[in-house]
Order: sequence, then C-alpha cells, then structure tokens
Amino acid sequence: MTPEDGWYSEDSATLGDRIAGAREAAGLAQKELAARLGVKVGTVERWEDDRAEPRANKLQMLSGMLGVSLSWMLTGVGDGPDGPGETDAQDNAAELAEIRKIRAEMTATLARLGRLEKRLRAG
Repeated sequence: MTPEDGWYSEDSATLGDRIAGAREAAGLAQKELAARLGVKVGTVERWEDDRAEPRANKLQMLSGMLGVSLSWMLTGVGDGPDGPGETDAQDNAAELAEIRKIRAEMTATLARLGRLEKRLRAG
C-alpha cells in the first residue's frame, strides 16, 4: 500500500512515526541520533517502533535536535520537519532588533538588582 491508499496520514501518525520522520528529515541515522542523545540505538529503535516512549527530558532534546516543536512531536500540531514558510530578511531583522532590546532590558534589570542587593547587604 502507498500513502495515497490511506494507510498513513498525519492524522494517524504516532509519536514513533514523527520521531522517525523528523530524524530522517534532519539527515540523521538512528545511530547518530542515539549518540547525540546519550542513549543506545535500541532505545531509538523502540521509540520509533512505538514500543517505548522517551522521557520528557529526552523529548525536549529530540525536538531541539531535530528542529521541530515539542507540540508537533507529541501531537503532530505545530512546527514539524518542514517548519513554517521561510521568513524574509525584514522579519529576521525585526526579530533580531527585538532580541537586542530584550537583552538590553535584561542587562539593565540585572544591574538594578545588583545595586539593590548591595544596598541590602550594606544596610
């Protein structure tokens, strides 16, 4: 049977199917993924065959390594291996500017926190 025959669809994909699909999309062999995660190859095989499920910390690591959202990994809804459409340079520039602004605000907040802490220790 083929996917067109209806034996597989995103609606019927399991966690194991999504792990395997994301791993393949990332161009990793099971052995490579296992080494990066610090688990045995058999563990990855069991995850992909739906004979076992990764613990929460490994799921989070998997989603990060494979470039998919944790939501997609668990439910199939969210940013999968194909991800959202490409963003243009303006979107990237705006996001970078926002990151810089947040970083500056955090630096200022940390400085204020340091001053307050120093006053409390002195006082």
